[in-house]
Amino acid sequence: MKRLIFASILAFVSLLLHAAGFAETKTLADSAYVQGNYENAVKLYSQLVEENPTCDVCYNLGCAYYRIDDIAHSVLWFERALKLDPSNKDVAFNLEMARSKTIDKIVPQHEFILFTYFRSMTNWFSLRIWTAVALLSFFLMLVFLLLFWAAGSILMRKVAFSSAVLLLLVTLLSNVCAYQQRSFKQVHTSGIITAAAVTVKSTPADNGNDLFVLHEGSKVEILDSSLKEWCQVTIADGKQGWIPKKSFDLI
Repeated sequence: MKRLIFASILAFVSLLLHAAGFAETKTLADSAYVQGNYENAVKLYSQLVEENPTCDVCYNLGCAYYRIDDIAHSVLWFERALKLDPSNKDVAFNLEMARSKTIDKIVPQHEFILFTYFRSMTNWFSLRIWTAVALLSFFLMLVFLLLFWAAGSILMRKVAFSSAVLLLLVTLLSNVCAYQQRSFKQVHTSGIITAAAVTVKSTPADNGNDLFVLHEGSKVEILDSSLKEWCQVTIADGKQGWIPKKSFDLI
């Protein structure tokens, strides 16, 4: 029993020390950024994301890379921040600003409008908020169902039943949106070109036919990563080909 208590105390103290160290490094990184020492800020923020890659830290690292004109890594870290919190408007705005500085201007293929609306709705709130909405609406639905069974008048029963049905729909929709966000966070099938330029090949070999060239900061979707050194990718306009794995970083 004493060993268990001692181990618990030791773990708690270690957690406090780790949190204090993280906060101290975060303060130093923020100070370096404010003072215009962006290269040092990049170094410190990079240490922080290795410990705890939160949306805020990833966003700050993207801003620091943007300040030293490393657009590829700026886009990469803004994308990673947006993956952690798709509802963050500041991240989305800065990501678009960084994208505007990339060389490749890729026009996306037309998407069915309902998919666009659903994705936009999913990003209204963060995963935490969608989960809270789902739990609250489910609880309220149960309350209105109890009112439906307990109500004496027909009008109250109709109001309670209609409210319960509406809250059921909100619960289902919130769960779907939360599931979509969680799946988006867990799946890593996109990447950002970090090499200055990469020639997309028709086959996974250096002697393959040249299809087109992608420059740093461009986003690719991964189709096949089973090979050791090559990866089949597609871009937003539908073009496909093979590029070396070393030429991009996963989001």
